[in-house]
Amino acid sequence: MIRLVSMLKRKPGTTHQEFLDYWFGTHGPLIRNCSAAKYVRRYEQHPAVWPPEGSRQPEPDFDGVTIQHFDSADDFFAHMGEPDFPEVMADTERFLDTTNICWVITEEPTIVIG
Repeated sequence: MIRLVSMLKRKPGTTHQEFLDYWFGTHGPLIRNCSAAKYVRRYEQHPAVWPPEGSRQPEPDFDGVTIQHFDSADDFFAHMGEPDFPEVMADTERFLDTTNICWVITEEPTIVIG
């Protein structure tokens, strides 16, 4: 099992809440219903914890994290070859600052606690 871990930043000019609404309500369902999803074993959306209104705490550098699980690197690369994958990528342009996406593909974790 491998994982694609992506750190996401909202598109400039949008609020964190607008990002969340689109991510959960539009992008997530698009991912779930596309043909590329047949390669994805699990898709997780982790929103960043935002400071309370009026707080002096800075906003997080990223609005959220996605974690996608695949059986193998071959499946990861195969999902990008699906005919509707370009639609998924085009959708990311609608709500993400694609110049600031950070991602890594990881192998099985080493469990330290748990």
